[in-house]
Amino acid sequence: MLAERCTQRKTYHTSQETTANSSSPSTFMELQSPTVTYQNYHLLLSAIALLLGFNLLYILRSNAKKRRKSKEIETKLSNDADNDGLQLTETGGNTDVIIVGAGVAGAALACILAKDGRRVHVIERDLTEPDRIVGELLQPGGYLKLIELGLEDCVDGIEAQQVFGYAIYMDGRNTKLSYPLEKFESDISGRSFHNGRFIQRMREKAASLPNVKLEQGTVTSLLEKNGTVQGVYYKTKDGQTMTAHAPLTIVCDGCFSNLRRALCKPKVEVPSCFVGLVLENIDLPYANHGHVILADPSPILFYPISNTEVRCLVDVPGQKVPSIANGEMANYLKTVVAPQIPHELYDAFVTAVDKGNIRTMPNRSMPADPQPTPGALLMGDAFNMRHPLTGGGMTVALSDIVLLRDLLRPLRNLNDSTTLCNYLECFYTLRKPVSSTINTLAGALYKVFCASPDPARKEMRNACFDYLSLGGMCSEGPISLLSGLNPRPLVLFLHFFAVAIYGVGRLLIPFPSPKRLWLGARLISGASGIIFPIIKSEGVRQMFFPATIPAYYKVKAPQVA
Repeated sequence: MLAERCTQRKTYHTSQETTANSSSPSTFMELQSPTVTYQNYHLLLSAIALLLGFNLLYILRSNAKKRRKSKEIETKLSNDADNDGLQLTETGGNTDVIIVGAGVAGAALACILAKDGRRVHVIERDLTEPDRIVGELLQPGGYLKLIELGLEDCVDGIEAQQVFGYAIYMDGRNTKLSYPLEKFESDISGRSFHNGRFIQRMREKAASLPNVKLEQGTVTSLLEKNGTVQGVYYKTKDGQTMTAHAPLTIVCDGCFSNLRRALCKPKVEVPSCFVGLVLENIDLPYANHGHVILADPSPILFYPISNTEVRCLVDVPGQKVPSIANGEMANYLKTVVAPQIPHELYDAFVTAVDKGNIRTMPNRSMPADPQPTPGALLMGDAFNMRHPLTGGGMTVALSDIVLLRDLLRPLRNLNDSTTLCNYLECFYTLRKPVSSTINTLAGALYKVFCASPDPARKEMRNACFDYLSLGGMCSEGPISLLSGLNPRPLVLFLHFFAVAIYGVGRLLIPFPSPKRLWLGARLISGASGIIFPIIKSEGVRQMFFPATIPAYYKVKAPQVA
């Protein structure tokens, strides 16, 4: 019976298989298709779910890292203080603005904001009188801004010298360029002085105001929470770790700023170095004028800084200068530089070299490239630098301060971080035409004034000197740019290429030979290669067309109450 049942079951399965195999292919596909479709749909949903899961995990991890980093920043100094037995100050509510640095920009800004009723806390690394070899020439445009800020008395009592223009020397020739001051009062001119004396006067003025706290300390980092800067961490003179809170922190701690990387994208270049000397008891060939000698390899500057002293700045291209310690620098100044300076200054120059008080300083250039950050602002050399050949740094800084004061006046509540950020973005845009013009002029003029073996560059240099010597609009236009009295980008652009076209025109007279045509083409090309990269780094739209930038319209024009 068992064998018989097994035989029947085997016969049944064989019959079923035969029937299935005899079915048509279409019937088989119809039966299998729903299963395959379901499986594909299932795989697709699984892949989407997997991607969403990874995305959610990434977001959660990122948020956790941000929270952990913020918590670490907030607790780091607190833990250090606990370990060292220190306490952190809490000044939130007592301060409207923290200013990092009390140089020209920081001290002037403290005075102006305090006069507008702001409570200001200034933290400066070193409150002793600075001893620098730059920042000693304030152009007439900058002096007008100083008057506008009510700080013109800061140049009194420091033996500041009036400056009425420049004298330029090249290959035994010279020409005098006077500032276009006919429309101004007799007191309006440039000013030259000891940088340290000027800064100390402004610091004293700021410290005399009741709502300014001027403190010596070193700011180590910004205090940031949820993407908004709320103050700073700093160490006092005696090494105590402190915090300061305010709705607005303005960083203007100079060219060596250690905070700028948090607020901008710094691209610092060092095209050359200045070697500084002081000539004593000597009269310049043109009284109350700066003197520029177009020497080889680069320019030399002379200008008065007191009743009996004349500053000499020798530009040395590159970042490496001859050693002062082993006498290489003195030898370089006597053998290379001294033979190229006017004979009236030769003896005083050699005497200053022999005296040995030789100083050096790198010349930095850095276009402004801010990253707008709620609660924080960059100003001064911490934010934007240009070659000091034209002495435009203080003019830019004071112009920025006037603009910032006018923008912030209608904004009484600085705790509104969103509105404040709009004002700061607007500031970065509105400052561009003036600052970019002065920056571009400095960079372009330095490159034109440097000696070069290239015939086209030589021709450009000669054309520039001769163009300025023509007088009239050919000298008045460029000197008005240099003085900061007319810092308009279009005026700079037109005069720069007017010099180039003037140089080409001279080459084509009397006969435009192929060699001269080629040299003229190279001159135009070289001029373009000088100015266009500088304009590009400053921002074409921001410099020439600021009204096309959205930030331009974020704030209404300041209204005087």
